Amino acid sequence: MVSMFDLSGRVALVTGGNGGIGRGIALALAGAGAAVAIMGRDPDKNDRVLCELKAVGVPALAVTVDLTNRSALEPAVSEVERSLGAADILVNNAGIVVLSGGVLQEMPDDWDRVIETHLTAAFLLSKRIAGGMVERGRGKIINIGSMYSFFGSGLAPSYSAVKGAIIQLTKSMAIELAPHNIQVNAIAPGWIETDMTAPVREIPMNDEILMRTPAGRWGEPAEVAGAAVFLASDAASYVTGHVLFVDGGFSVAY
Repeated sequence: MVSMFDLSGRVALVTGGNGGIGRGIALALAGAGAAVAIMGRDPDKNDRVLCELKAVGVPALAVTVDLTNRSALEPAVSEVERSLGAADILVNNAGIVVLSGGVLQEMPDDWDRVIETHLTAAFLLSKRIAGGMVERGRGKIINIGSMYSFFGSGLAPSYSAVKGAIIQLTKSMAIELAPHNIQVNAIAPGWIETDMTAPVREIPMNDEILMRTPAGRWGEPAEVAGAAVFLASDAASYVTGHVLFVDGGFSVAY
């Protein structure tokens, strides 16, 4: 049974892998034996996580790239392939949030930036990397959704909209790629302790979150990472098009 979760010999690419949930996933995949490449915009954060990955003892690479720059994606993927080999596992995790206060306040440029970072980058990277997966007859693509994939957000409409779209992209790719032994799934984290969510823990909304969450606490990135290892492994070879909630019960409480 343990061998089903062994990722030795696999190459994983994690976007936004230099912090928060992405860092947790990258380290967990490395711990399971995979060679890991991370992509992120901040070279200092990239270097810190790269050191952590190398300390695990697996081949690792950090690529500094802005995922909204479409022309930079192909060179970035090629760098991963030259250094580590073709990706067997793609985790589309990179994301940003704009707390605009609603549609009436949100600026079109902010809307475009959110869509490009979450959705367009996931589409373009999946399209590029899935081609090689088809040739090899196997692969895993994991998209990171959110509870806002299913709930609306009056404060961040672009974030909610794009996370809903990520789920539909996941399902569409799962149908298309299943005949090629490529599994495409999504993880929908709840309230996880990251730098992005830190401001929320300092306002009254935090009390509402804890009351709504049956587990009675925030989650940690490592708890999302365990789900990613499962979906990346042979243990999930017959799981595709699924959305795995990691939210302490938030999605089923009211």
